[in-house]
Amino acid sequence: MSTKLVLRSSAAVAAALLAAPAFAGPTYTNDNGGSFRWYGQFNPSYQSFDDGVEDYNRAVDNSSSNSRIGFWVEQAFGENTLKFHFETAFGLRASDGTDQTTKGDLTNWRRTNLRHVDFQFETAKYGTFSAGQGSMATDGITGADFSGTGLAASNSVPDIGGGFFFRDGTGALSTVAIGDAFTDIDGSRLGRVRYDSNNFGGFTFSASYGTDILADNNDRETYDVAVRYSNDDLGAFALDAGLGAAWTEQTGSQDRRDISGSIALLHKDTGISLAIAGGDRDISGNYAYAKLGYSANLIAAGSTSFSVDYYDGSDLVTAGDSSESWGIGAVQKIDRFNLETYIAYREYSYADTSATTYQDANVILAGARWKF
Repeated sequence: MSTKLVLRSSAAVAAALLAAPAFAGPTYTNDNGGSFRWYGQFNPSYQSFDDGVEDYNRAVDNSSSNSRIGFWVEQAFGENTLKFHFETAFGLRASDGTDQTTKGDLTNWRRTNLRHVDFQFETAKYGTFSAGQGSMATDGITGADFSGTGLAASNSVPDIGGGFFFRDGTGALSTVAIGDAFTDIDGSRLGRVRYDSNNFGGFTFSASYGTDILADNNDRETYDVAVRYSNDDLGAFALDAGLGAAWTEQTGSQDRRDISGSIALLHKDTGISLAIAGGDRDISGNYAYAKLGYSANLIAAGSTSFSVDYYDGSDLVTAGDSSESWGIGAVQKIDRFNLETYIAYREYSYADTSATTYQDANVILAGARWKF
C-alpha cells in the first residue's frame, strides 16, 4: 500500500471517529389507537478521491444513506390503519455531488430533497394503498443484502464518488463522469399511486404509476411492477430476493424499459452472505454485481461487518464501452449510541471504443451514521 493511500485512509478513519450522539425522538400515542413518531439521522463522512492525477479531500454527506429527518402519523380504524409519512433530506453536500471543478454548497436544500409526503391506507385483507411523493414499486429492488455493509459498499457504486470525472491518458478531464458510467438501474421516488399486496407465503406484489412532481417542466411518466420474496427460516439460511420492471415515457427523450433485481443469501450460523444484483436498460446497457459479506459480534459494542464486491457494466454511456469497479467496506455498530462507523475503498475503471484512454480512479469514504 502506498504512503499516499495510507495517509488518506488514516485521515478518513480519524474523521469517522469524530461523530457523536446527541438525542433521540420519542413516540406519542393517544387513546384511540393513534401515534406520532419522529426520527432522523446524521451521516457525515470524509471523502478522499484520487483521479490518477490529483487528490480531492472533502467533508460530505454519504449519499448511500443521506442525513434526513421525518415523522409518521398513524391512526387505527378497526383492523385497518391510515398513515401519513413525511421525510426530507437536509440538503447537505452529497458524496456523489462534488467533482474536480467544484465542491458544491455545504448546504443547499431544495424541494427535490423531499423524500416522502405520503398517505398510506394499510388494510388487513386487501393490502396497502399509497398516494403522494414516495417510493415506486421498484425502489430498492436491486438492494437485497445481508452483509451489513450497505453504508460502505453497495451495487449503487457511484454513491460515494459519482460526481467526479475520469481523466484521459494525458491527464485532462474527460466528459465521462463516474455517475454516467455506473448505475444500479433501481426504482426511484416520485409522486405516485402505489399498491402493495399482503404477504402470501413470503411473496409480496407491488405496482405503481408516478410522475416527477418535484422537478420543473418535467412530464416524465413511469409505470412499474415488482415481486419480492423473503424467508428468514430456510433452515440454516435466510433469503431475500426481488425482481421488477419499469417503463418510462418523457417528451424529448427515448422511452425506456428497465428490468432489474437482486437476490441475497445468508448463512446464519457463520454470518457469511452473498448478494447478486443486475439490471438491463433497453436503450443503454446492463450490469451485474456480486458481493461477499461477513458479519459477527467480534466486540461487545455491536456487530462488525466486512464485504468485498465487484461491478461489471456494459454500454452504459456509449455502445461497446465497459465499466468495472471493485470495493471493500467495513461497518462497526455501536449499539449503545445507535451509531455505525464505516470505511470504504473503491476503484473505478472505464473504457470505450474511441481512441481515448481513461485513467483508473479510486475513492476512500469514512464516516459515522447516527440514528435518532
